[in-house]
Amino acid sequence: MTDEKIARINALAKKAKAEGLTPDEQAEQKKLREEYIAGFRASLRAQLDNTVVLNPDGTSYRLSPKGKKH
Repeated sequence: MTDEKIARINALAKKAKAEGLTPDEQAEQKKLREEYIAGFRASLRAQLDNTVVLNPDGTSYRLSPKGKKH
């Protein structure tokens, strides 16, 4: 997500609090928020996929998806 899109999200949020949004602006805000959340989730998923847990005995393992054992 670019800085311009984040700035637009913030501008729309500020305008929504101050005076309200038109239906077109509400749709734009919803689309931008969904894009932001999708990017956040992808970033978090990538970080978790590359996380290694180190045990006190020196062994290590990668995190596995929910419901699966390592």
